[in-house]
Amino acid sequence: MTDSFRGLTRSGRLPRVLRNRLQDGIPTRGVGERAVSTTSSAAAGARATLKDVARLAGVHPGTASRALNVETRNLVNEDTARRVLSAAERLGYRPNPIARGLKTARSYTVGVVIPDLTNPLFPPIVRGIQDRLEEAAYTPLIANTENDPDRELVDFETLRARQVDGFITATARRDSSLLEKVAQLERPVVLVNRRLEGGELPAVVGDDRAGVKLAVAHLVGLGHERIAHLAGPQDLSTGYHRCEGFLEAIGDAGLEPADDLIPVGEAFVEKEGERLCGELLDSGREFTAIVAGNDLMALGCYDAFVARGVRCPDDVSVVGFNDMPFADWFNPPLTTIRIPHYEIGTRAAELLIELLADGEEAAARQQVLLEPTLVVRDSTAPPAG
Repeated sequence: MTDSFRGLTRSGRLPRVLRNRLQDGIPTRGVGERAVSTTSSAAAGARATLKDVARLAGVHPGTASRALNVETRNLVNEDTARRVLSAAERLGYRPNPIARGLKTARSYTVGVVIPDLTNPLFPPIVRGIQDRLEEAAYTPLIANTENDPDRELVDFETLRARQVDGFITATARRDSSLLEKVAQLERPVVLVNRRLEGGELPAVVGDDRAGVKLAVAHLVGLGHERIAHLAGPQDLSTGYHRCEGFLEAIGDAGLEPADDLIPVGEAFVEKEGERLCGELLDSGREFTAIVAGNDLMALGCYDAFVARGVRCPDDVSVVGFNDMPFADWFNPPLTTIRIPHYEIGTRAAELLIELLADGEEAAARQQVLLEPTLVVRDSTAPPAG
Protein backbone atom coordinates (compact mmCIF):
# COMPACT_ATOMS: atom_id res chain seq x y z
CA MET A 1 0.00 0.00 0.00
CA THR A 2 1.45 3.45 -0.96
CA ASP A 3 2.12 6.21 1.60
CA SER A 4 -0.72 8.29 0.15
CA PHE A 5 -3.18 5.44 0.70
CA ARG A 6 -1.91 4.95 4.26
CA GLY A 7 -2.56 8.62 4.88
CA LEU A 8 -6.05 8.39 3.48
CA THR A 9 -6.76 5.34 5.60
CA ARG A 10 -5.50 6.97 8.81
CA SER A 11 -7.42 10.18 8.17
CA GLY A 12 -10.67 8.28 7.79
CA ARG A 13 -11.45 10.02 4.53
CA LEU A 14 -12.00 6.64 2.77
CA PRO A 15 -15.25 4.72 3.32
CA ARG A 16 -14.94 2.02 5.99
CA VAL A 17 -15.59 -0.84 3.51
CA LEU A 18 -12.84 0.45 1.24
CA ARG A 19 -10.46 0.86 4.18
CA ASN A 20 -11.18 -2.74 5.21
CA ARG A 21 -10.61 -4.05 1.69
CA LEU A 22 -7.29 -2.22 1.48
CA GLN A 23 -6.17 -3.50 4.86
CA ASP A 24 -7.23 -7.05 3.97
CA GLY A 25 -5.34 -6.99 0.66
CA ILE A 26 -8.41 -7.44 -1.57
CA PRO A 27 -8.05 -6.00 -5.10
CA THR A 28 -9.60 -2.53 -5.34
CA ARG A 29 -10.12 -0.58 -8.55
CA GLY A 30 -11.18 2.98 -9.09
CA VAL A 31 -9.22 4.55 -6.22
CA GLY A 32 -6.46 6.76 -7.54
CA GLU A 33 -7.47 5.41 -11.02
CA ARG A 34 -5.34 2.29 -10.67
CA ALA A 35 -5.48 -1.18 -9.14
CA VAL A 36 -3.93 -1.82 -5.77
CA SER A 37 -1.71 -4.95 -5.78
CA THR A 38 -2.70 -7.74 -3.41
CA THR A 39 -0.81 -9.89 -0.99
CA SER A 40 -1.96 -12.70 1.21
CA SER A 41 -2.96 -11.75 4.74
CA ALA A 42 -1.13 -14.85 5.88
CA ALA A 43 2.23 -14.05 7.39
CA ALA A 44 5.22 -14.70 5.17
CA GLY A 45 6.12 -18.36 5.35
CA ALA A 46 2.92 -19.25 7.25
CA ARG A 47 0.52 -21.84 5.91
CA ALA A 48 -2.33 -20.27 3.94
CA THR A 49 -5.81 -20.85 5.34
CA LEU A 50 -9.21 -21.24 3.76
CA LYS A 51 -10.04 -17.71 4.91
CA ASP A 52 -6.95 -16.42 3.08
CA VAL A 53 -8.16 -18.09 -0.13
CA ALA A 54 -11.69 -16.72 0.32
CA ARG A 55 -10.37 -13.22 1.03
CA LEU A 56 -8.15 -13.21 -2.08
CA ALA A 57 -10.97 -14.56 -4.25
CA GLY A 58 -13.47 -12.11 -2.76
CA VAL A 59 -15.94 -14.79 -1.64
CA HIS A 60 -17.32 -16.23 1.58
CA PRO A 61 -15.20 -19.03 3.15
CA GLY A 62 -18.13 -21.43 2.71
CA THR A 63 -18.16 -20.72 -1.03
CA ALA A 64 -14.39 -21.23 -1.18
CA SER A 65 -14.75 -24.55 0.62
CA ARG A 66 -17.37 -25.78 -1.85
CA ALA A 67 -15.28 -24.68 -4.83
CA LEU A 68 -12.20 -26.48 -3.53
CA ASN A 69 -14.08 -29.77 -2.98
CA VAL A 70 -14.52 -31.82 -6.18
CA GLU A 71 -17.74 -33.32 -4.79
CA THR A 72 -19.41 -29.90 -4.26
CA ARG A 73 -17.76 -27.76 -6.93
CA ASN A 74 -20.81 -28.06 -9.18
CA LEU A 75 -22.75 -26.05 -6.57
CA VAL A 76 -20.58 -23.00 -7.27
CA ASN A 77 -20.70 -20.68 -10.26
CA GLU A 78 -18.04 -21.72 -12.79
CA ASP A 79 -16.31 -18.32 -12.82
CA THR A 80 -16.32 -18.19 -9.02
CA ALA A 81 -14.86 -21.69 -8.77
CA ARG A 82 -12.14 -20.76 -11.22
CA ARG A 83 -11.31 -17.64 -9.17
CA VAL A 84 -11.14 -19.67 -5.95
CA LEU A 85 -8.89 -22.32 -7.51
CA SER A 86 -6.61 -19.60 -8.89
CA ALA A 87 -6.39 -17.98 -5.46
CA ALA A 88 -5.61 -21.33 -3.81
CA GLU A 89 -2.85 -22.02 -6.30
CA ARG A 90 -1.44 -18.53 -5.89
CA LEU A 91 -1.29 -18.89 -2.10
CA GLY A 92 -0.07 -22.50 -2.16
CA TYR A 93 -3.13 -23.49 -0.13
CA ARG A 94 -3.48 -27.12 0.95
CA PRO A 95 -6.61 -28.34 2.77
CA ASN A 96 -6.18 -29.39 6.39
CA PRO A 97 -7.66 -32.93 6.50
CA ILE A 98 -7.73 -32.98 10.30
CA ALA A 99 -9.80 -29.81 10.55
CA ARG A 100 -12.05 -31.05 7.75
CA GLY A 101 -12.50 -34.37 9.53
CA LEU A 102 -13.50 -32.67 12.79
CA LYS A 103 -16.30 -30.88 10.98
CA THR A 104 -17.57 -33.95 9.10
CA ALA A 105 -16.75 -36.78 11.56
CA ARG A 106 -14.61 -38.36 8.84
CA SER A 107 -10.89 -38.97 8.48
CA TYR A 108 -10.94 -38.72 4.66
CA THR A 109 -8.70 -41.77 4.51
CA VAL A 110 -9.44 -45.13 2.86
CA GLY A 111 -7.80 -48.46 3.66
CA VAL A 112 -6.54 -50.26 0.53
CA VAL A 113 -5.69 -53.90 1.25
CA ILE A 114 -3.65 -55.71 -1.42
CA PRO A 115 -2.54 -59.39 -1.33
CA ASP A 116 0.79 -59.00 -3.16
CA LEU A 117 2.23 -55.70 -4.35
CA THR A 118 5.05 -57.56 -6.13
CA ASN A 119 2.43 -58.95 -8.55
CA PRO A 120 2.61 -56.55 -11.53
CA LEU A 121 -1.17 -56.42 -11.99
CA PHE A 122 -1.80 -54.66 -8.66
CA PRO A 123 0.22 -51.41 -9.06
CA PRO A 124 -2.03 -50.09 -11.89
CA ILE A 125 -5.11 -50.97 -9.82
CA VAL A 126 -3.68 -49.11 -6.83
CA ARG A 127 -2.78 -46.16 -9.07
CA GLY A 128 -6.36 -45.98 -10.34
CA ILE A 129 -7.69 -46.10 -6.77
CA GLN A 130 -5.30 -43.39 -5.61
CA ASP A 131 -5.95 -41.04 -8.53
CA ARG A 132 -9.74 -41.17 -8.11
CA LEU A 133 -9.66 -40.94 -4.30
CA GLU A 134 -7.37 -37.93 -4.40
CA GLU A 135 -9.74 -36.17 -6.80
CA ALA A 136 -12.33 -36.43 -4.03
CA ALA A 137 -9.82 -35.32 -1.37
CA TYR A 138 -9.40 -38.79 0.19
CA THR A 139 -6.01 -40.30 1.06
CA PRO A 140 -5.39 -44.06 0.56
CA LEU A 141 -3.56 -46.03 3.27
CA ILE A 142 -2.13 -49.16 1.64
CA ALA A 143 -1.53 -52.51 3.35
CA ASN A 144 0.16 -55.52 1.70
CA THR A 145 -0.97 -58.83 3.23
CA GLU A 146 1.40 -61.16 1.32
CA ASN A 147 -1.56 -63.52 0.78
CA ASP A 148 -1.69 -64.31 4.52
CA PRO A 149 -5.31 -64.45 5.83
CA ASP A 150 -4.22 -63.87 9.44
CA ARG A 151 -2.18 -60.83 8.50
CA GLU A 152 -5.09 -59.64 6.38
CA LEU A 153 -7.41 -59.47 9.38
CA VAL A 154 -4.74 -57.71 11.45
CA ASP A 155 -4.32 -55.14 8.66
CA PHE A 156 -8.07 -54.50 8.55
CA GLU A 157 -8.15 -54.00 12.32
CA THR A 158 -5.12 -51.70 12.21
CA LEU A 159 -6.66 -49.56 9.48
CA ARG A 160 -9.97 -49.40 11.36
CA ALA A 161 -8.07 -48.17 14.43
CA ARG A 162 -6.71 -45.40 12.24
CA GLN A 163 -10.33 -44.34 11.62
CA VAL A 164 -10.41 -44.99 7.87
CA ASP A 165 -13.80 -44.19 6.35
CA GLY A 166 -13.94 -47.36 4.23
CA PHE A 167 -11.99 -50.18 2.60
CA ILE A 168 -11.06 -51.25 -0.91
CA THR A 169 -9.60 -54.75 -0.97
CA ALA A 170 -8.29 -57.22 -3.54
CA THR A 171 -7.91 -60.02 -0.99
CA ALA A 172 -11.39 -61.57 -1.13
CA ARG A 173 -11.80 -65.33 -1.21
CA ARG A 174 -14.88 -67.24 -2.32
CA ASP A 175 -15.34 -68.24 1.32
CA SER A 176 -16.59 -64.96 2.76
CA SER A 177 -15.90 -65.80 6.43
CA LEU A 178 -13.05 -63.30 6.72
CA LEU A 179 -15.05 -60.53 5.06
CA GLU A 180 -17.93 -61.29 7.42
CA LYS A 181 -15.57 -60.28 10.22
CA VAL A 182 -14.56 -57.22 8.23
CA ALA A 183 -18.24 -56.29 7.85
CA GLN A 184 -18.41 -56.13 11.65
CA LEU A 185 -15.96 -53.22 11.51
CA GLU A 186 -18.91 -51.14 10.29
CA ARG A 187 -17.09 -49.58 7.36
CA PRO A 188 -18.14 -49.76 3.69
CA VAL A 189 -16.10 -52.27 1.68
CA VAL A 190 -15.57 -52.48 -2.09
CA LEU A 191 -13.82 -55.46 -3.70
CA VAL A 192 -11.43 -55.22 -6.65
CA ASN A 193 -10.19 -57.96 -9.02
CA ARG A 194 -11.95 -60.63 -6.92
CA ARG A 195 -15.54 -60.97 -5.79
CA LEU A 196 -17.85 -63.05 -3.61
CA GLU A 197 -20.08 -65.68 -5.19
CA GLY A 198 -23.28 -64.23 -3.75
CA GLY A 199 -22.44 -60.65 -4.61
CA GLU A 200 -22.90 -59.58 -0.98
CA LEU A 201 -20.34 -56.79 -1.38
CA PRO A 202 -19.85 -54.34 -4.27
CA ALA A 203 -17.05 -55.42 -6.60
CA VAL A 204 -15.24 -54.26 -9.73
CA VAL A 205 -13.56 -57.08 -11.66
CA GLY A 206 -12.55 -58.15 -15.12
CA ASP A 207 -14.88 -60.68 -16.73
CA ASP A 208 -12.76 -63.80 -16.06
CA ARG A 209 -15.03 -66.29 -17.82
CA ALA A 210 -15.27 -64.16 -20.95
CA GLY A 211 -11.51 -63.62 -20.98
CA VAL A 212 -10.63 -67.32 -20.88
CA LYS A 213 -13.23 -68.02 -23.57
CA LEU A 214 -11.42 -65.53 -25.81
CA ALA A 215 -8.17 -67.41 -25.17
CA VAL A 216 -9.65 -70.82 -25.98
CA ALA A 217 -11.43 -69.53 -29.09
CA HIS A 218 -8.13 -68.08 -30.34
CA LEU A 219 -6.32 -71.40 -29.89
CA VAL A 220 -9.15 -73.43 -31.43
CA GLY A 221 -9.14 -71.05 -34.37
CA LEU A 222 -5.45 -71.85 -34.90
CA GLY A 223 -6.30 -75.56 -35.01
CA HIS A 224 -5.47 -76.70 -31.47
CA GLU A 225 -7.59 -79.52 -30.01
CA ARG A 226 -5.56 -80.72 -27.03
CA ILE A 227 -5.45 -77.65 -24.81
CA ALA A 228 -4.26 -77.63 -21.20
CA HIS A 229 -5.24 -75.14 -18.51
CA LEU A 230 -3.00 -74.23 -15.58
CA ALA A 231 -5.74 -73.27 -13.13
CA GLY A 232 -5.25 -70.77 -10.33
CA PRO A 233 -6.33 -71.35 -6.72
CA GLN A 234 -9.98 -72.39 -6.62
CA ASP A 235 -10.70 -70.55 -3.37
CA LEU A 236 -10.23 -67.29 -5.30
CA SER A 237 -12.94 -66.07 -7.66
CA THR A 238 -10.33 -65.37 -10.33
CA GLY A 239 -9.06 -68.96 -10.33
CA TYR A 240 -12.52 -70.49 -10.09
CA HIS A 241 -14.20 -68.42 -12.80
CA ARG A 242 -11.30 -68.75 -15.23
CA CYS A 243 -11.38 -72.52 -14.83
CA GLU A 244 -15.14 -72.59 -15.35
CA GLY A 245 -14.77 -70.38 -18.39
CA PHE A 246 -12.16 -72.76 -19.79
CA LEU A 247 -14.41 -75.80 -19.40
CA GLU A 248 -17.36 -73.96 -20.97
CA ALA A 249 -15.24 -72.80 -23.91
CA ILE A 250 -13.86 -76.29 -24.54
CA GLY A 251 -17.42 -77.65 -24.61
CA ASP A 252 -18.61 -74.83 -26.89
CA ALA A 253 -15.83 -75.77 -29.33
CA GLY A 254 -17.06 -79.37 -29.43
CA LEU A 255 -13.94 -80.69 -27.70
CA GLU A 256 -13.74 -83.15 -24.85
CA PRO A 257 -12.38 -81.59 -21.63
CA ALA A 258 -9.53 -83.64 -20.17
CA ASP A 259 -9.22 -83.52 -16.37
CA ASP A 260 -5.60 -84.63 -16.57
CA LEU A 261 -4.83 -81.45 -18.52
CA ILE A 262 -6.20 -79.09 -15.84
CA PRO A 263 -3.76 -79.08 -12.89
CA VAL A 264 -4.62 -76.62 -10.12
CA GLY A 265 -2.02 -74.30 -8.63
CA GLU A 266 -1.70 -73.02 -5.08
CA ALA A 267 -0.92 -69.45 -6.11
CA PHE A 268 -0.82 -67.18 -9.17
CA VAL A 269 2.98 -67.09 -9.25
CA GLU A 270 5.75 -67.98 -11.69
CA LYS A 271 7.03 -70.94 -9.66
CA GLU A 272 3.60 -72.60 -9.69
CA GLY A 273 3.37 -72.15 -13.45
CA GLU A 274 6.78 -73.76 -13.86
CA ARG A 275 5.86 -76.64 -11.54
CA LEU A 276 2.50 -77.42 -13.16
CA CYS A 277 3.77 -77.11 -16.71
CA GLY A 278 6.80 -79.24 -15.88
CA GLU A 279 4.58 -81.97 -14.44
CA LEU A 280 2.44 -81.99 -17.59
CA LEU A 281 5.47 -82.21 -19.85
CA ASP A 282 7.09 -84.95 -17.76
CA SER A 283 3.86 -87.00 -17.68
CA GLY A 284 3.96 -87.54 -21.43
CA ARG A 285 0.37 -86.32 -21.86
CA GLU A 286 -0.36 -84.96 -25.29
CA PHE A 287 -1.22 -81.28 -25.64
CA THR A 288 -0.26 -78.54 -28.07
CA ALA A 289 -1.35 -75.42 -26.20
CA ILE A 290 -1.72 -74.01 -22.68
CA VAL A 291 -4.10 -71.42 -21.27
CA ALA A 292 -2.32 -70.21 -18.13
CA GLY A 293 -4.18 -68.90 -15.08
CA ASN A 294 -2.34 -65.59 -15.39
CA ASP A 295 0.74 -64.06 -17.00
CA LEU A 296 3.06 -65.05 -14.15
CA MET A 297 2.06 -68.70 -14.52
CA ALA A 298 2.61 -68.37 -18.27
CA LEU A 299 6.10 -67.03 -17.56
CA GLY A 300 6.67 -70.13 -15.42
CA CYS A 301 5.79 -72.23 -18.48
CA TYR A 302 8.65 -70.56 -20.33
CA ASP A 303 11.02 -71.65 -17.55
CA ALA A 304 9.78 -75.24 -17.83
CA PHE A 305 10.20 -75.14 -21.62
CA VAL A 306 13.81 -73.94 -21.40
CA ALA A 307 14.68 -76.69 -18.91
CA ARG A 308 13.30 -79.36 -21.27
CA GLY A 309 14.20 -78.01 -24.67
CA VAL A 310 10.59 -77.28 -25.64
CA ARG A 311 10.07 -74.52 -28.21
CA CYS A 312 7.27 -71.96 -27.90
CA PRO A 313 5.15 -71.69 -30.00
CA ASP A 314 6.62 -74.34 -32.35
CA ASP A 315 5.98 -77.19 -29.92
CA VAL A 316 3.51 -75.63 -27.45
CA SER A 317 1.53 -72.39 -27.69
CA VAL A 318 0.83 -70.37 -24.53
CA VAL A 319 -1.82 -67.77 -23.66
CA GLY A 320 -1.60 -65.74 -20.44
CA PHE A 321 -4.14 -63.60 -18.60
CA ASN A 322 -3.93 -59.94 -17.47
CA ASP A 323 -1.49 -58.42 -19.99
CA MET A 324 0.75 -57.33 -17.15
CA PRO A 325 3.52 -54.77 -17.80
CA PHE A 326 6.37 -56.15 -19.93
CA ALA A 327 4.40 -59.16 -21.18
CA ASP A 328 5.38 -57.98 -24.65
CA TRP A 329 9.05 -58.26 -23.59
CA PHE A 330 8.85 -61.99 -22.88
CA ASN A 331 10.68 -64.33 -25.26
CA PRO A 332 8.53 -64.90 -27.20
CA PRO A 333 6.19 -61.92 -26.53
CA LEU A 334 3.14 -63.30 -24.73
CA THR A 335 -0.31 -63.65 -26.25
CA THR A 336 -2.63 -62.78 -23.38
CA ILE A 337 -5.98 -61.42 -22.21
CA ARG A 338 -5.93 -57.73 -21.40
CA ILE A 339 -7.87 -56.52 -18.36
CA PRO A 340 -8.28 -52.74 -17.76
CA HIS A 341 -6.64 -52.72 -14.34
CA TYR A 342 -6.36 -48.95 -13.95
CA GLU A 343 -10.08 -48.64 -14.69
CA ILE A 344 -10.80 -51.36 -12.12
CA GLY A 345 -9.12 -49.12 -9.55
CA THR A 346 -10.91 -45.91 -10.55
CA ARG A 347 -14.33 -47.58 -10.71
CA ALA A 348 -13.83 -49.18 -7.29
CA ALA A 349 -12.89 -45.82 -5.79
CA GLU A 350 -15.99 -44.25 -7.38
CA LEU A 351 -18.20 -46.95 -5.83
CA LEU A 352 -16.72 -46.36 -2.39
CA ILE A 353 -17.10 -42.58 -2.71
CA GLU A 354 -20.75 -43.15 -3.64
CA LEU A 355 -21.25 -45.38 -0.61
CA LEU A 356 -19.63 -42.82 1.67
CA ALA A 357 -21.79 -40.05 0.22
CA ASP A 358 -25.20 -41.63 0.68
CA GLY A 359 -24.86 -45.40 1.23
CA GLU A 360 -27.35 -46.22 -1.53
CA GLU A 361 -28.50 -49.83 -1.52
CA ALA A 362 -27.84 -50.14 -5.25
CA ALA A 363 -24.18 -49.24 -4.76
CA ALA A 364 -23.90 -51.59 -1.78
CA ARG A 365 -24.42 -54.66 -3.99
CA GLN A 366 -23.25 -53.45 -7.39
CA GLN A 367 -21.13 -55.89 -9.42
CA VAL A 368 -19.13 -54.26 -12.21
CA LEU A 369 -17.69 -56.58 -14.89
CA LEU A 370 -15.17 -54.93 -17.21
CA GLU A 371 -14.75 -56.36 -20.69
CA PRO A 372 -11.49 -58.17 -21.54
CA THR A 373 -9.72 -58.13 -24.90
CA LEU A 374 -7.40 -60.61 -26.63
CA VAL A 375 -3.87 -59.40 -27.38
CA VAL A 376 -2.19 -61.67 -29.95
CA ARG A 377 1.61 -61.85 -29.90
CA ASP A 378 4.21 -64.46 -30.81
CA SER A 379 3.60 -67.15 -28.16
CA THR A 380 0.75 -68.74 -30.18
CA ALA A 381 0.78 -70.40 -33.58
CA PRO A 382 -0.95 -73.32 -35.35
CA PRO A 383 0.03 -76.73 -33.94
CA ALA A 384 2.99 -78.46 -35.57
CA GLY A 385 2.07 -80.80 -38.38
